[in-house]
Amino acid sequence: MPTRPRMPAVRVAVLTSLAMLAFAGNSLLCRLALAHTAIDPASFTAIRLVSGAAMLSLAVRLRNGHWSAGGSWASAFALAAYAVGFSFAYVGLSAATGALLLFGAVQATMIGVALRRGERLHAAQLLGLALAVGGLVALLLPGLAAPPPGRAALMLGAGIAWGAYSLRGQGAGEPTAANAGNFLRAVPLALGLGLALAHGKSLDRAGVLYALASGALASGVGYALWYAVLPSLRSTTAAVVQLCVPALATLGGAWLLAEPVTTRVLLASAAILGGIGIVVRGRRRA
Repeated sequence: MPTRPRMPAVRVAVLTSLAMLAFAGNSLLCRLALAHTAIDPASFTAIRLVSGAAMLSLAVRLRNGHWSAGGSWASAFALAAYAVGFSFAYVGLSAATGALLLFGAVQATMIGVALRRGERLHAAQLLGLALAVGGLVALLLPGLAAPPPGRAALMLGAGIAWGAYSLRGQGAGEPTAANAGNFLRAVPLALGLGLALAHGKSLDRAGVLYALASGALASGVGYALWYAVLPSLRSTTAAVVQLCVPALATLGGAWLLAEPVTTRVLLASAAILGGIGIVVRGRRRA
């Protein structure tokens, strides 16, 4: 079986950095649209998925010279659940808190599945897991700086759905084609879920543009870049490098949206991301 030519290290670093910026950009664009424009979360989700499907389909065609879709309806349902929960959660969450809850839930889901399949954690990993759980509990405890519980639950659900989507994508063939097919299938599912959850619809030019950027650039181009570079990264490196996404979202939220960075968020971020990092690095050594 022919092996892929190794990607130069500089190109790996550049593409990885751009992909992480795109992932953080999803949180910033969604929060910007829902907090500062008239667009509703259901419309944002639909436009994001349609534009993401179009961009990924174009990437498949440019790469392969023809259109070919992969994926499955089960994966599309997980993708739609993630996208709907993500958008509705960001109605009441800051970019930093939303990204942290999402990332923590994704990693917890994937680690939980690994444990269920028989993987064992050593003492340092157990300490890291306890640290991450403690950070999540501290973030959600009632108080002036606590996120709204309903919105936090929606984002945690979105993270679980994204973790399931990621697990289903392992070994699913050519990843860009699989994602393109899943995005296409997720459009009617997200529309149905969004209609069931939304009380009213509204659109404006700025909101539509943010949704298009989230779908076509932060999702479509971001995923295409990530899956292009992923074969050149060790599994642990790929997992650990994603720890920067909530940090980037926090910085972007403070800079672009003037969102306050509270002590609670900083301490919870250190605990959650540090704990997950310990668990992931321990899995690699094992």
